[in-house]
Amino acid sequence: MASPLVTAPDLTAMLGPVTVLDVRYQTGGPDGRTAYEAGHIPGAVYVDLDTALAGPPAAPGEPGGRHPLPETAVFEAAMRAAGVRHDRAVVVYDDWGGRAAARAWWLLRYHGHGDVRVLDGGLPAWLDAGGATETGPVNPEHPGDFTANPGQMPVVDTDDVTAVEVLIDARAHERYAGEHEPIDPVAGHVPGAVNVPTNDNLGPGGRFKDPDELRRTYAAVGAVAGADVAAYCGSGVTACHDLLALAVARVPAALYAGSWSDWVSDPGRPVAGPPA
Repeated sequence: MASPLVTAPDLTAMLGPVTVLDVRYQTGGPDGRTAYEAGHIPGAVYVDLDTALAGPPAAPGEPGGRHPLPETAVFEAAMRAAGVRHDRAVVVYDDWGGRAAARAWWLLRYHGHGDVRVLDGGLPAWLDAGGATETGPVNPEHPGDFTANPGQMPVVDTDDVTAVEVLIDARAHERYAGEHEPIDPVAGHVPGAVNVPTNDNLGPGGRFKDPDELRRTYAAVGAVAGADVAAYCGSGVTACHDLLALAVARVPAALYAGSWSDWVSDPGRPVAGPPA
């Protein structure tokens, strides 16, 4: 199985016969379009996470969470507009340690694209390697032909998430523990979940740790090949970073897409972790 990551030098050699997507985004900040237009990898097309990689947020008290999966037709149209083709590799990147790029990687794999990779270290790694940049928007000369076929990556829904053998919470430890909750109305975690923050996936320069080190990190919480594993976060975005790390480690795992923001939409669901 090929690695879901690509290095900056390898991407340099690939430019031309590859579709590059810039998905810069950070929770709570502005979208990444302004930064993208100020400088991006040559040929990269900007993809907005909130509109292309997620559906509209659920209303307070309603199921779905803050970043539900996008409607299939919406995602397909966004990928075609970005020039995504079935017969052409896709590389996605951000400047957030791969957290947004991982969401694009997972969605493309979930919808049936067979060759998607994340630029390890993102835009900083590209610049460190001497990669060129260009400014302004990129509009593909020809639209892509990508046809979305959802269901190609495993998911778990709210009713079944507590039955998962190893349920991983990808948020920072203070959010998992219920010590600090800056976004959602309830602090804590899904009962039985274990914590592997996304920072634990990364080494120097914001690059992913090597497969053996990631296998050890996840084995420490019981996430090994053959186990029933799933991941969640606050809204289903950064959980994909843990899923990407698990893919590097060759440990299959599912996504709880609604994540914590969906779990706490029902006040009757149990919560673990908040301080007394």
